[in-house]
Amino acid sequence: MAIREIIILPDKQLRLVSKPVEKVTPEIRKLADDMFETMYDAPGIGLAAIQVAQPLRLITMDLAKPDESGETTRRPRVFINPEIISASEEKSVYEEGCLSIPEYYEEVERPARVRVRFLDLDGNMHEEDAQGLYATCIQHEIDHLNGVLFVDYLSKLKRDRVLKKFTKAAKRTVE
Repeated sequence: MAIREIIILPDKQLRLVSKPVEKVTPEIRKLADDMFETMYDAPGIGLAAIQVAQPLRLITMDLAKPDESGETTRRPRVFINPEIISASEEKSVYEEGCLSIPEYYEEVERPARVRVRFLDLDGNMHEEDAQGLYATCIQHEIDHLNGVLFVDYLSKLKRDRVLKKFTKAAKRTVE
């Protein structure tokens, strides 16, 4: 396993539409392992392959929370070629952040419940209902696969501010 570099806004790769995974191969399994290591190191709860410059429809996620003793039992999940097949009309609002837009958080309104279809690392098809943080996170990560960022849900003013801030920061890094 290896920690990969997470690409940061305004990197244009974040706007790419990721390609479907044709077959679960050892390379796909290695990518998933690397993504978990990268996600845990960041730290984050979800990561799309495009965030590590791999335009493939692959997501890693772990929503485990610490127990009373402060210990966290990891619950890593992999979603290959995920798609939302239905969404509730009811909405919910969560404060979202993104490893590709570090230290920036805003409230985003999304469907409160979704049904998602995906393959696992064994190539088995699954369908699950998601709500709460799971629903928000899976929608956020699937958006990444479609070249959409959570800041796209904000007002034009807020979106323009954050894009300007990260564009300036990127220029300073290059100079």
